[in-house]
Amino acid sequence: MPSRLTSLIALLCLTCAALYAQSPPFPRFQFYGGYSYLSNTLNGVPGSRQALNGYDGSVAFPSWHGLRFKIDAFAYRGTNLGATQHPYFIMGGAQYGRRIGREFIFMEALGGDAGTKNDWGPGRHLASTASFSTILGGGIDTRLSRHLAFRVVGDFQYMNFYLQTFIPGVEDKFYRTPGLPNYFGRASSGLVWQF
Repeated sequence: MPSRLTSLIALLCLTCAALYAQSPPFPRFQFYGGYSYLSNTLNGVPGSRQALNGYDGSVAFPSWHGLRFKIDAFAYRGTNLGATQHPYFIMGGAQYGRRIGREFIFMEALGGDAGTKNDWGPGRHLASTASFSTILGGGIDTRLSRHLAFRVVGDFQYMNFYLQTFIPGVEDKFYRTPGLPNYFGRASSGLVWQF
């Protein structure tokens, strides 16, 4: 009986080693660039919602047990309610992923700075130019070659911008307009270079 158990354990170990040898190694670095879509403008109150289009670029550093540090920068352009919208974001955080066949599936949690010009409010009303922003989401990479993959990402994003009001004799105040969006959907797709 002990020899059968030893044989079974040895067979399982060899099978696992063979499967591990056939799976491609995790790439050390990932560079991503692509198109990005934001579900609404900063001043997109109900009845005047407008999506924004832009670009996205990121770098992910070598992983430790599937966990990577990631830096992401993205920006959008558009117009809504007579005001040009040009928000931009610089964020950092964690990406955790696993390879399943040819696909690499990952989750991400990022936080960082959001900025824009000061006249993004309805009718070019003055507003705050900076906010903290967070992202929770994930995506999938489909390998095209040894170093190249196609990526699709879907995220939930939070940011908190305010409009500005002037009261004579009192310093400028920022106020929250009812209906001004805080929560956004974000989608991105493009190419990942891995090495």
